[in-house]
Amino acid sequence: MRLPEVKSNYGRLQFFIDGEWIDSQSNTVEQDTNPATGEVIAEFPVAREEEVNAAVEAAYRAFNEWRDFPLRDRARLLFNLRAKFEEHLDELSRVLTQDHGRTIEESRGSVRRIIENIESACSALYRLPRDNEYVDQLAMGIDEYLVWEPVGVFLVITPGNIPMHSWSSFVPYALACGCPIVWSPSWQCPVCANKITEVFEEAGFPPGVHNLVHVGKKVELNTVMFSHTHVQGVAFIGSTAVSRILFELAGKLGKRSSLNGNGKNHIVIMPDADIDQAVEYLLRGCFGMTGQRCLGTDNVVIVGDVYDEVRTKFKKAAMRMRLGYGLDEETELGPLTTQIGRQKVIQWIEQGLAEGAKMVLDGRTVVVNGYASGSFLGPTILEDVQIDMAIAREEAFGPVANLIRAGSLDEVIGWINTKTNLGHSACILTADGKNARRFVREVNVGNVGVNLGIPQPYSFFPLGSKRGSSFGGSHTRMDSVRLFMDQKTVTLRWV
Repeated sequence: MRLPEVKSNYGRLQFFIDGEWIDSQSNTVEQDTNPATGEVIAEFPVAREEEVNAAVEAAYRAFNEWRDFPLRDRARLLFNLRAKFEEHLDELSRVLTQDHGRTIEESRGSVRRIIENIESACSALYRLPRDNEYVDQLAMGIDEYLVWEPVGVFLVITPGNIPMHSWSSFVPYALACGCPIVWSPSWQCPVCANKITEVFEEAGFPPGVHNLVHVGKKVELNTVMFSHTHVQGVAFIGSTAVSRILFELAGKLGKRSSLNGNGKNHIVIMPDADIDQAVEYLLRGCFGMTGQRCLGTDNVVIVGDVYDEVRTKFKKAAMRMRLGYGLDEETELGPLTTQIGRQKVIQWIEQGLAEGAKMVLDGRTVVVNGYASGSFLGPTILEDVQIDMAIAREEAFGPVANLIRAGSLDEVIGWINTKTNLGHSACILTADGKNARRFVREVNVGNVGVNLGIPQPYSFFPLGSKRGSSFGGSHTRMDSVRLFMDQKTVTLRWV
């Protein structure tokens, strides 16, 4: 059954500044398309410098009021926000599918992750007073205590692959800590950003606490906002290249940052793994969200003599996947979010073939009836991939799997730790607890999975990425409290 679109066209999108929806005065306008149909579903102005500065100023004016908001009143608003997301879950899910391309089931899961992050932010808020420490009579007549204080205004920059979930990885925590934000979402899914902000508005927060501006492909405006005197830090999810630029700028400006980059993730299949179950994990890990997932995998490393069985069963299962518009509840694989992204993945595949990889299943020429203009790419499987090939070291970010043979677990751990400088995730599929424990302890990545395809941490755990996948002073989610709060030590003598 195909679910109805919330709207066929969302018109010209507005900015949200100081609690008001405003029409941009910009003459530069970009279009947003439905990745399944190729049809334009919205247009959005690219902000002028005066407009992004106005958003920062609004957040700055709101800071003193918001930081002094009583804790219980701040908590009430966050609980209101959670209720609003529950109320709008179906609508938000359909907008996400229409704007991003993922299946409706994946969209529902993403909105559920938002709700979990808001719950986690509420728990962080209630924990903050308990994190304060007080020592009575530290010395004769001297007491000392520690308090946590909000830092100020933050810039939040989110990517197109997880346009809603990424917002919730930072914003509820910033608000719980007393920090207003300016949100700069990706040009790829602007309708998602406006829909989230509409839901946020219903929760009743004070003006200026949450501001939204679209910079489109004019990403240098993010640097303008980050460099603004009133902005104390940046929270970013995107590429490693941009993370490095922002990290360097944060150092020069003396500002805080939480920066998340690319990954090159692995699923390791040991000889004792349940192969049928492993194939199910591979379908989700390699092809879920059309491969556009931070913790998704394109390196499938097979240890020992089960290679042929894995290859045969994986190919058969991938060939059965139903491609289509994600609002059709039978769809298992939607389109890539943009035609630009699709072309990059095709170039990545062609690079692998040029390096000597062989095609097992080719998704480049897939045809989806009724959606000739969509940015579809079918499941693609390559084999004879060597660990030193570029495609084994660089992220595909599409529905692609590299089959790589390995002789031992020692060899695999060495590859993961040395052949790439990226450290998002790695999974091992095995029935051997000794091997699993060793893998968990020795593999140098921040998110490890045992007998699953995607090691997605729950919201009150951080996304613990390492090496070139993460920069700055904190990770996302619950760990971002360290980004938004600072410590003050008070020593008193009354005697």
